[in-house]
Amino acid sequence: MPVPTRVLLADDHALVRRGVRLILDAEPDLAVVAEAGDGAEAVALSRTTDVDLAVLDIAMPRMTGLQAARELSRRRPGLRILILTMYDNEQYFFEALKAGACGYVLKSVADRDLVEACRAAVRDEPFIYPGVERALVRTYLDRLHRGDGLPERTITDREEEILKLVAEGHTSKEIGELLFISAKTVERHRANLLQKLGMRDRLDLTRYAIRAGLIEP
Repeated sequence: MPVPTRVLLADDHALVRRGVRLILDAEPDLAVVAEAGDGAEAVALSRTTDVDLAVLDIAMPRMTGLQAARELSRRRPGLRILILTMYDNEQYFFEALKAGACGYVLKSVADRDLVEACRAAVRDEPFIYPGVERALVRTYLDRLHRGDGLPERTITDREEEILKLVAEGHTSKEIGELLFISAKTVERHRANLLQKLGMRDRLDLTRYAIRAGLIEP
């Protein structure tokens, strides 16, 4: 018998992890060998556990699935990554690909699509569920017709990390310790965020972070 693909599963909801694990462990060629409650824990587990595939939720505490995907892509170039999300969102899809993911699966159809997405990832093939393929092609063609390009990100990866932690209520000192930068550097990034986004305070940043899917309401 071939060795099953070893899966690292990251989602901050234990019930979701349990459901996804049941789906994957029911297949002879897939085995969940590690579970994480957030992106930072997933990155840490990837250092100590031998895994072939990471399945990451987008909206998680401390570090989102997209942030974790970027970090895992840097640290483990051979690791396959899938994004599992409730967000049927074109911007997230492009960000997932940019972060190193090879597939994008909606939680609402995970029981139908996730196993095939995992197998496609192992074959080094991209996976997008059929509905989003049609929508993405249509939107892309509309953009070309109007002479528009693909959507640009408003903020940098580092600013996104700081925005998320600010919205979760961390102080500048705590954020600096988590990201290994000074509190003064955190404050400078925070000021840049307020200016870029045209916002006034932490409450505005928190609302933006919720809309962007960085944290859950």
